[in-house]
Amino acid sequence: MFSTTSATRFKELCFDVTEGQEGVGRFWSAATGVPFHPGATAADPGDLVGHQEGMGVALCPVPEAKTVKNRVHLDVSVGSLEELIARGATVQEQHEHWTVMIDPVGNEFCAFVREGELPDYRVFEVVVDSVDPEAITQWWADVFAIEAHNKGEPWWWLQDVPGAPTAGPFWAMVFGPVPEPKTVKNRLHWDVYGDPAALIARGATHLWDVPGTTRPIAWTVLADPEGNEFCVFPPGDAA
Repeated sequence: MFSTTSATRFKELCFDVTEGQEGVGRFWSAATGVPFHPGATAADPGDLVGHQEGMGVALCPVPEAKTVKNRVHLDVSVGSLEELIARGATVQEQHEHWTVMIDPVGNEFCAFVREGELPDYRVFEVVVDSVDPEAITQWWADVFAIEAHNKGEPWWWLQDVPGAPTAGPFWAMVFGPVPEPKTVKNRLHWDVYGDPAALIARGATHLWDVPGTTRPIAWTVLADPEGNEFCVFPPGDAA
């Protein structure tokens, strides 16, 4: 049962970016409809900044390269597959209603071709591979103080996530079953506003703290019960 006392809110998405992948920001700007803001230095890959904070995608420099299939990926609406292929994406698998594609630096995502004019914001699902979709969806539902949804299918989802995008298409977090366990840090994760101690009390694991310049801790990195990393910022940081 979800709690009505949670103050946790969605903040933004974050993509890990390895050195030499400077073009990933411009690709994902085209794929998501979110404007790209280049970094101030060569070491800064920049960020995607939307007119709502929940639309943002922070590009985070990391030393390690991608080694396994992403356990978290995005579903996006597109006018045509050719638009993304022209920008460096490749087709991996074709399904009846969607196409699994690879971005120019190896990240998987699913493209859904839509008729008519596309919305300005084109991400409509954040999809998370899960060993136990029901349990992990219920955990995040409790954290966000919302309800988990299921229609008798193997996957579960969340909608009306506090702080998540409200403009554009329907937006959801979907937790789908996979047989393999998580083995490495996710290349795509999400940030939230909340209280790390309260989240740890609910079953999250503390990973590390990031030192701040104006306060001792800028943000805290936790993992949910299935090991998915997420960053927690103080609620007072919210715009």
